[in-house]
Amino acid sequence: MRKIAVINQKGGVGKTTTAVNLASALAQCGKKVCVVDLDPQAHASLHLGVTVGDGEISVYDILCGEALFCHARRYLTPELAIVPANLDLAAAEMELAGEVGREVILKDKMDLDSEEFDYMIIDCPPSLGVLTLNALTAVDEVFLPLQPHFLALHGLSKLLRTIEIVAKRLNPSLHLGGIVLCMYESSTRLAQEVSRDVEEFLNRNASVSPVWASAQFFRTKIRRNIRLAEAPSFGQSIFEYAATSHGAEDYLSLAYEVLATENPSLESCVSNHINGATT
Repeated sequence: MRKIAVINQKGGVGKTTTAVNLASALAQCGKKVCVVDLDPQAHASLHLGVTVGDGEISVYDILCGEALFCHARRYLTPELAIVPANLDLAAAEMELAGEVGREVILKDKMDLDSEEFDYMIIDCPPSLGVLTLNALTAVDEVFLPLQPHFLALHGLSKLLRTIEIVAKRLNPSLHLGGIVLCMYESSTRLAQEVSRDVEEFLNRNASVSPVWASAQFFRTKIRRNIRLAEAPSFGQSIFEYAATSHGAEDYLSLAYEVLATENPSLESCVSNHINGATT
């Protein structure tokens, strides 16, 4: 199972949109995927039409109680499940502050889960606190969604440093899997310049640390698309809400690119999607 944390300490960059729609795209490709909503705002849960009512089990009960993944998980399709969150999760940071081994609670509970998935995708909160630390300790790789503006590189270096520290102290298998540009407008000079700068930054720093030496700068760019912005209010992924939109095309292309790291024969699908998006 590939375990991926989608993180960025800055909000509004397409983090939850990427976590939800990449998971949905992988499920469309026949992979069995579980989304873990680790954000107290519960946007990933709401995006998929899931709310946690009174007395219902959520990821909060996994972190701060005796609940297991199987108690909280909800299947949306045979291929796609979610472990939902609600506002209770906001109290977890404080409740876990004095807990011994608080950084590995999520990992320990994940290790107890007997359900088999091809992908586990964790939507992290827009901060670098205990919840995100739990995610980074539990996964093998990190995906960073970035918005194409000049401050993106500043945030990128800080995130890479955080990943490197966690890899050294808590999770030796952790590495940066890839960076994806969201809300991309190819017609603007700014988007093209930032895209070039991010790629040059990765190439220039590849030898600095093994944690990000093999990171991909995904060729798929998630174009700015109103359908992607509308889909959460209907509690649907982009594939349910607007399957023929540019947003659906881009996230399916991104899924092919992720899958191609394991199956190179899918490279032709990636190229076809990217070429179609630029014509």
